[in-house]
Amino acid sequence: MHRRRLLQGAAVTAAAALVPASARAVTPTIAVADHPAALWAPAHYTVPAPPSERRVDRVVIHVAQQLFTPTVGIFRDPAKQVSAHYVVRSGDGHVAQCVRESDIAWHAGNWDVNVRSIGIEHEGWVDRPEFFTDVMYRRSALLTAAICERHGIPKDRAHIIGHHEVPGSDHTDPGVLWDWERYLRLVARP
Repeated sequence: MHRRRLLQGAAVTAAAALVPASARAVTPTIAVADHPAALWAPAHYTVPAPPSERRVDRVVIHVAQQLFTPTVGIFRDPAKQVSAHYVVRSGDGHVAQCVRESDIAWHAGNWDVNVRSIGIEHEGWVDRPEFFTDVMYRRSALLTAAICERHGIPKDRAHIIGHHEVPGSDHTDPGVLWDWERYLRLVARP
């Protein structure tokens, strides 16, 4: 039995070596949040290769179809193969950062978009507007504005997109009830 486990471990190690380093998952570690108001809640992610060449040119807005705490838990589970840089809670606008902005989160369903974007999940469901609270919009917009400033991203709809706008996406979030006009007005405030 001991020999079998050694052989299985060797096979897993050999298989992992075949995956390019740029696409391998990294186990979450202790880190400092990029956004000062965010609580660090680590998730799995990919380190860009080379890290210094990561250029972020958009923010992708998501609605989790889930509550805040289970969303963060899903992002911690490597078997789910999903994560986002941030999660915003509906009731009080609390922000958790799950992946550093310098790393790649698995949020868009399109690797090219993942590589060049920051993903923000929002607690709630696309068909339940009661989750789109004033405080959630305000805190999320402050976060998006700060991300845009840090990365030199224009604060417009061409660069702040919904998950449904990602090429090849089969998602509908943030949905027709998401108030883009209001959100972009809040993002644009100084």
